[in-house]
Amino acid sequence: MINESYIQNIFAERIGGAKFGKDTTIYKFEKIKRSKASAIDANPGVELIDMGVGEPDEMAFPEVVSALQSEATKPENRGYSDNGVYEFKLAASIYLETIFGVPDIDPDREINHCIGAKSALAMLPLAFINHGDLTGQTVPGYPVMATHTKYLGGGVVNLPLTPENRFLPDLSSIREKDLIKMKLLYINYPNNPTGARATPEFYDKVVRFASDNNVVVVQDAAYAALTYETKPYSFLSVDGAKNVGVELHSLSKSHNMTGWRLGFVAGNKLVVNAFANIKDNIDSGQFIGIQKAGITGLDNLSITEQIRHKYERRLKLLVNALKTAGFEASMPSGTFYLYVKAPKGIEDGQVFSSGEDFSQWMIKEKLISTVPWDDAGSFVRFSVTFSAKNEVEEGKVMDEIAKRLSDVKFRF
Repeated sequence: MINESYIQNIFAERIGGAKFGKDTTIYKFEKIKRSKASAIDANPGVELIDMGVGEPDEMAFPEVVSALQSEATKPENRGYSDNGVYEFKLAASIYLETIFGVPDIDPDREINHCIGAKSALAMLPLAFINHGDLTGQTVPGYPVMATHTKYLGGGVVNLPLTPENRFLPDLSSIREKDLIKMKLLYINYPNNPTGARATPEFYDKVVRFASDNNVVVVQDAAYAALTYETKPYSFLSVDGAKNVGVELHSLSKSHNMTGWRLGFVAGNKLVVNAFANIKDNIDSGQFIGIQKAGITGLDNLSITEQIRHKYERRLKLLVNALKTAGFEASMPSGTFYLYVKAPKGIEDGQVFSSGEDFSQWMIKEKLISTVPWDDAGSFVRFSVTFSAKNEVEEGKVMDEIAKRLSDVKFRF
């Protein structure tokens, strides 16, 4: 029998060292998973309404699937794609100009594909972060870039997103001693989880901040095409943006291609080149057939429009349902999320000390699953990617939410 005890003592400190696998802390997504299973077992015959899942509820469009089926049969697509095929980069540059008004993006030097935006966020710190360097990130948010900064011995400066500042970070709050060490600034608009949209004025401020402080901006635009009541806008549309950073786009949300793992990095040619260099040592590129199917998606602008209209319709229904229950809910500017302040309690004396407390109560008592965020106040995030085949079913889901909350009076 092989003695594996030595392995426990040689894990890297970045994942916990000798304590790896022994941490008994239950993280919020695991708590949600367990609570959902418990609530379903305790309430047989009652459907759990899952408003927490952050991925599209439908398959990729038929023309995209057909394109993959066709491209997968071609021998010329069988090999490694390394840093991607030119055709996909060209389609991405045209997409940026057509949808977002971004001119003059060079497909060869200013765009590179990625196996989903998550992989790009994980790789970019490798190009910039040395021990002791800092990454600025907005919170609440998607922590991948911060996690990898820490893996490399760097540190993270959290920039809270609050309603008072329209869920935009206060860059002036960063301390001088942190500015000196900061190399990367991660922002994400339209924002997950708040649904806020960045204005051109804010992006202009970010460009000046980055230029003045020698910081590289990474704008995560995974939800960029899902913008409501205004035309989608890109960080790269701002004068000087290409001098200081890049924007990450993904086909996951905008084209129902979550599991396909396809996106692209666009912007500053030095940053894109550095990303390509790191990428060469990590992966061998996404399957060419998927990239070419992605071209079909990028070229068909009606796909994103149909998806955007669906989420806008659902969000409006959800806003009305939550307003009826007493929440201060309003239509977000983008994404498929609705971010609302968690109640402090209910009239019978029940107290919620955090967004997580409220989220757990919702699962156990009302069989409605949400995601809590307590990084900058107590909030919960509703996602409108719930399963519904048509508008009639969407209406039934919303009516059921309103019904389940109708007998409760919340205290805010």
